[in-house]
Amino acid sequence: MAAHLSPPPDPQFVLRGTQSPVHALHFCRGAQAQGCPLLFSGSQDGLVHIWSLQTRRAVAALDGHGGQCVTWLQTLPQGHQLLSQGRDLKLCLWDLAEGRNTVVDSVRLESVGFCKSAILAGGQPRWTLAVPGKASDEVQILEMPSKTSVCTLKPEADAKPGMPMCLGLWQADSSPRPLLLAGYEDGSVALWDISERKMCSHVSCHEEPVMGLDFDPEKARGVSGSAGKALAVWSLDGRQALQVHGTHELTNAGVAEVAIRPDRRVLATAGWDHRVRVFHWRTMRPLAVLASHSAAVQCVAFAATGGLLAAGSKDQRISVWSLYPP
Repeated sequence: MAAHLSPPPDPQFVLRGTQSPVHALHFCRGAQAQGCPLLFSGSQDGLVHIWSLQTRRAVAALDGHGGQCVTWLQTLPQGHQLLSQGRDLKLCLWDLAEGRNTVVDSVRLESVGFCKSAILAGGQPRWTLAVPGKASDEVQILEMPSKTSVCTLKPEADAKPGMPMCLGLWQADSSPRPLLLAGYEDGSVALWDISERKMCSHVSCHEEPVMGLDFDPEKARGVSGSAGKALAVWSLDGRQALQVHGTHELTNAGVAEVAIRPDRRVLATAGWDHRVRVFHWRTMRPLAVLASHSAAVQCVAFAATGGLLAAGSKDQRISVWSLYPP
């Protein structure tokens, strides 16, 4: 595959100083520092670092997870509130306005599994949170910030997909009904209608657990990566049925995360083989193999604008790349 690629670029810069493997990354859409977006990273030692990409240094380190690995980060649309999920069974809500670094609320999680949470938030004060549920195969839906339980999504008794491994919440512009995509331990992806509390569709995508997925609502098309050697591309038809369109073989096994850039032009994968792979999203043509890390790449994230891509690794470093600017 690499023989057809142009020579990969070097990273714009590399952020050092986490002193621990990096497990989660998130660019803040709202907050800007001297024209550059802020980057959040979550580490195995339980810290969340806030990085200025202008100075290329951490401007703060948030300690809210008792030394337990931070697995997921997400800002709310207002920009000054950050969610962090840790292996301490806690999801923290941070207030970062006006220099504050304070936990103002938290949600106690029921599952110590690998599944990252997901949110669906517009500009409204209320938003929806999906978290791994109490039973190993459940997903719990909460209305936030009240923490009101909306429902628990549990596969039927004869379906045995195993644990949910990754989640994605979305809502079509033409519909008031929120939908959940879940990747499972058995390699399948399922679509849930939250309002109906039912699984609309379920499709086998991988032979290994689904480690990451992302969805493009404009094209009604998604992609997932697993512990195996292939990416799966699937779509959603008008009857809410999932269909696998094809798989794309990788050189080495193990995809920790997949991310579609917000402009829906390119896709990046975090590889256990120390590589970040970049694909053209419409055609899945391989564009670049980024080799900057000396250990498994565990997370990737795109900035909302400008073409910046960040990758975090077990080698305790974060590489930041400028790729095919929009």
